[in-house]
Amino acid sequence: MADGRVVIGGSTGFIGTRLQQTYRARGREVITISRAGADLTWTDQSGIDAAVDGAELVVGLAGKSVSCRYTPANRALILSSRLDTTTALSTAIGRASAPPPLWVNSSTATIYRHAEDRPQTEADGDIGTGFSVEVAKAWERALFADDLPATRRIALRTAIVLGDGGVLGTLRRLAPLGLGGPQFDGWWPVTKARRAAGTAHQRGSGHGHQRFSWIHLDDVAGIIDFLEQHPELSGPVNAAAPNPVDNVAFMAAVRRALGVRFGPPTPRWMLELGAIAIRTETELILKSRWVLPGRLAEAGYAFRHPDLDEAVRASLR
Repeated sequence: MADGRVVIGGSTGFIGTRLQQTYRARGREVITISRAGADLTWTDQSGIDAAVDGAELVVGLAGKSVSCRYTPANRALILSSRLDTTTALSTAIGRASAPPPLWVNSSTATIYRHAEDRPQTEADGDIGTGFSVEVAKAWERALFADDLPATRRIALRTAIVLGDGGVLGTLRRLAPLGLGGPQFDGWWPVTKARRAAGTAHQRGSGHGHQRFSWIHLDDVAGIIDFLEQHPELSGPVNAAAPNPVDNVAFMAAVRRALGVRFGPPTPRWMLELGAIAIRTETELILKSRWVLPGRLAEAGYAFRHPDLDEAVRASLR
């Protein structure tokens, strides 16, 4: 395992909290950056500069949660929270007398199109369209914008992360209430404003056949370790388990893990009304994300949780 200082930007979230625990347990120095509750805040550029100078690893995870309604104000915050924090890290690396050899920055598997016909890899994946894709593209542009010759940069295109929290934390509560069935796509009216903003999910398959690419939190940490040890890897890397399933199979795995025998399907009209009520978007569950870890597989990464049933059970223990 590598040693040396780790700087984690966006340290208080689901992934950042886990990485802090992992690195500190190994005895590595960890400096955290967040809006609050961390060693540094994003307004302290001089502090970020000092933390990054001489670090062995920088991990950028910051960004407003996309689990919200895509109002103009929220869209602006989703974008600016990613670009501003990525630019702050890039600025610090550019100023460093001893730049970090590796900067791993979050991106998202949502950058690929809604795919029901074939999986998407870094080599042959099709970049999609719409608001979420444009955010992902801008995020990656910010990562690679500056000339940082001493620092290898990786855009970690992460699938939906499973662990003790996140999406499974929500489903743990909903499934026993009879809301653990598959989510069925269907027709829903789309306004001109949402079409222009790229925030409306376009209808896909109607019976829970949208693909579900996922990764366990253990493997997110494991992949970052692997990337430290493999200097030949740079650029976009898909962080997704090698065995994606469809929505029907995913929800069935959740019910099995929780001992819930039955979950009726939820049609899109109910999903849309529910999303409005809890202030989120149905794209998060209806978009077909079919992503494979092409570059990691070629490099020989061994997934700790390649099987969905085992990964869900491990998350819900």
